[in-house]
Amino acid sequence: MVARERQVTHAFVALADTLVDDYDVADLLHTLVQQCVELLDVAAAGLTLGDQRGSLQVLASSTEQTRLLELFQLDTDEGPCVECFTTGTPVLVADIAAQAERWPRFADKAADHGFVSVHALPMRLRKQTIGALNLFGHKTGELSDDDLRLAQALADTATIGILQERAIRSRDTLAEQLQIALNSRVIIEQAKGVLAEHGRIDMNEAFVALRSYARSTNARLSDVARELVERALNAATVLAWTADKRS
Repeated sequence: MVARERQVTHAFVALADTLVDDYDVADLLHTLVQQCVELLDVAAAGLTLGDQRGSLQVLASSTEQTRLLELFQLDTDEGPCVECFTTGTPVLVADIAAQAERWPRFADKAADHGFVSVHALPMRLRKQTIGALNLFGHKTGELSDDDLRLAQALADTATIGILQERAIRSRDTLAEQLQIALNSRVIIEQAKGVLAEHGRIDMNEAFVALRSYARSTNARLSDVARELVERALNAATVLAWTADKRS
């Protein structure tokens, strides 16, 4: 129990560390999904946010498989994360196969990726829903009440960080901030591809290397990604740096 409490404290401290002036939205969201996987009884986590047109976009995922499944939901406009965002309420699915008639294409795709349960929680402040936090499991069953409350608390903390008071008062500010996050996500995906190709590693390992280098050098994740894509930073440097840190 003590170890669990320490992990929870660390999770909120990690989120709070990103809530500073000019914080990196991409890093905040990746911190959130990473903490969810570490703290909760789930196999993977993904996060979607609405852009200025109200369309959902994938902003963070703990694995490449999760990202692809999230993208599939958005492309087909079908699945628990879409429903969660639309209704602003949790969508808790203990057994995806049992809900195959509800989301037939999503159920098939989830099974292909080995996921059999999903819990989607709204990223909401007051009456405003800006996205959904999606928790995937390799086993059937509902999350415990404690895990659900903790997951929602983590999502709420990130939501407050994204919105902030200035964004709450100004729709333009919120739209601009979310658009920056969306642009950052594109750059990050491109940078992952650069590292994956150079190091002959998978996309998950590439992201770990990218994020580790950014944190170790006190740089913004999106800035490091942009430097890699624009060839201002050598992929070998990033991979060698992270390899040294692990040894």
